[in-house]
Order: sequence, then structure tokens, then C-alpha cells
Amino acid sequence: MLTQEQKIIKIIEKTLPAVVSIEAYKKVRDIERAYPQWIFPFFERESTGRQFLRKHERGETIRFGGGSGFVVDSEGIIATNVHVIIRDHLNYEVTTSDGKKYQAQLIATDPVDDVAFLKVTGDSRMPTLTLGDSSKIKLGQSVYAVGNVLGLFQNTVSSGIVSGLARSIQAQSEAFNENLRGLIQTDAAINPGNSGGPLIDSSGNVIGINTASVLTAENIGFAIPINVIKKDLEQIKKYGRITKPFLGVRYVMIDNFVRDSLKLSVNYGAIAISPSNERDAIVKNSPAHKAGVRENDIILEIDGTKLTPQFSLQDFLETAKIGQKINLKVLRNRKEVPIAAILEERK
Repeated sequence: MLTQEQKIIKIIEKTLPAVVSIEAYKKVRDIERAYPQWIFPFFERESTGRQFLRKHERGETIRFGGGSGFVVDSEGIIATNVHVIIRDHLNYEVTTSDGKKYQAQLIATDPVDDVAFLKVTGDSRMPTLTLGDSSKIKLGQSVYAVGNVLGLFQNTVSSGIVSGLARSIQAQSEAFNENLRGLIQTDAAINPGNSGGPLIDSSGNVIGINTASVLTAENIGFAIPINVIKKDLEQIKKYGRITKPFLGVRYVMIDNFVRDSLKLSVNYGAIAISPSNERDAIVKNSPAHKAGVRENDIILEIDGTKLTPQFSLQDFLETAKIGQKINLKVLRNRKEVPIAAILEERK
């Protein structure tokens, strides 16, 4: 009979072939077509104009970032984080645990949940991981984070337990700034480069996708529940893309602290304000814009349900449908205003 340690070793050995390292890059010649010449030296810290020119002559590439991912479909579909793939219009190379390299294409993103999907080009069939059920996770159960740490240490495994459930954090990058909700908290080490890799249970099933750690604390990492990915994957196979309803409001959920800070008259609802001066609170030509929602409006209720920190606008949209008509109760200048909107597909 196998010991518990031997069982875990076998599970890790089975997991590793389906975990990949992802590199996002672009050819120098392609960069030259897209950007003005003066910016070239800034793409790499050590670059000079002369070095950049030599890279052009040799047909070399500039690396923009990367991280980890794992195969979720034998046809070569790979799940990772949005912040791993950085942005659209890049090239992607994935490297398997045995050193094989494949070109991949970005096929879908879900920036609300920080999930992205790549697909290996060609007909290569790849080993996959079994996706578990994140609704059955229990506090204290053993978990293992697998990934490519710091872009240097491939096939890294760290162990820990589920330390918390349904956590919320603010995730920020140069491309987006979103609240991630419903996360799994773990003390398994999640270091830079681990992002996008699988969090597996003691049966070898994926229960989450590693996404973030708290740099100012020890042993606090977060993973996106795998059931989120399962929904997205189902839509990719059915429609060829991720389809989600879209309202078009950038907002902050109101609690007692936000109420007091902004001197509001209510302690619940979603206030339409943008976290950045460069982005409007109401997305132009969105359903909210067409319906007449304005900046600084407070959406108190949707279809009779109060919006609170425990049930946000994002939570409502997760279960809503494209084309659904919704009724908003909006507080504007301390007066309640009824507004009807029709949800559209997020582009």
C-alpha cells in the first residue's frame, strides 16, 4: 500500500505534463511597424537604439511577460490569467515540462475574472488535468500550487491548505483594475510566475487557478475557483468565445466607510465612479449609457434586489443573460429614479 507521501508524488508526476510555461513576446520588426522609433530603447531596460537595430537584423524578439498555465482540453486549450498574457496582439510560446515548445494563439479572455485561454496551433494532442468542483472545497484541506516561478524555476510545487474561502481582493495591472471576488485563500506559496498555474487537491483535481499573492504578508495567496473556468470553457466550446452580459458601469460598492468618505446618504448600492481619470464611469454606447445612467448615480437595486458588498453588481451579472431587460432603482441627487436597461454581450 502506498504511503500518503507516495500518493502525493504520483499525483504531482501526473500533473506536471499538463502544466506549461507561457512566454508573451513580439518580433522587433513587428514592434517597429506599430510604435515610433524613439520608444524602441524603452522596450528593454538594457537596450540602446544600436542594440535594438541589431536585434532587428537578427530577426529577434522582445519579451513582454509570461507565467504559467495548464491544459484543460486535449485539443490544446490552455487556461491562464489575463495578466499573464499581458495584452492582445502578442505572440505566445508555451513550453511543456519536458521542454517541448509550441506556438499558441489567444482565443478568449474573461477580464472580470482574470481568466484567459490560449490554444496551441497545429494538431498536437496534449495531456489534460481533471477539473474538480470548487463548490465543495473545505477549510483546512490540503492543496498544491504548481507553476513556473519567476520565469526561471519550471515545475515548482508548493504545498499548503485552504486558508479561507470567498475572499475579495483588488487586482491591478497596467491594463485593468478590477475587484476579484469569491477567491480561494491558501498558504501554499504563490510567487511571481506561478500565476495561471493550477491549484490542485490531494486527489489531483484542479480546484483553482493561482492568481495573486500579498507581497506585504507571508503565506497569503489566492486562486480563482475552477468552476469559473469551467463555465468559460463550456462557452468557448459552444460559441467559440466567452459570452457575458454587459451593463457598462464602473463602480464602487458602498459600505459604511465609503458612505462616510464620500458623504453619501446611503450605506449600500453601487456608485458610478471610475477608478481612473482616463476612463469614464459610464462606458460610451453601453446599455447603461443608452438607458441614461449618469456618473455619480447610485444603483440601489436591480430587479428589486439590493446591491451590497455581499451581493455586488458583478454578482448579479454573473447569473444574468444577454438581452435581459433589467430594472434599476437609481439614487440621483437624493431622489430615486427608475431606469430600465437591456443587457448586451460584452465585447
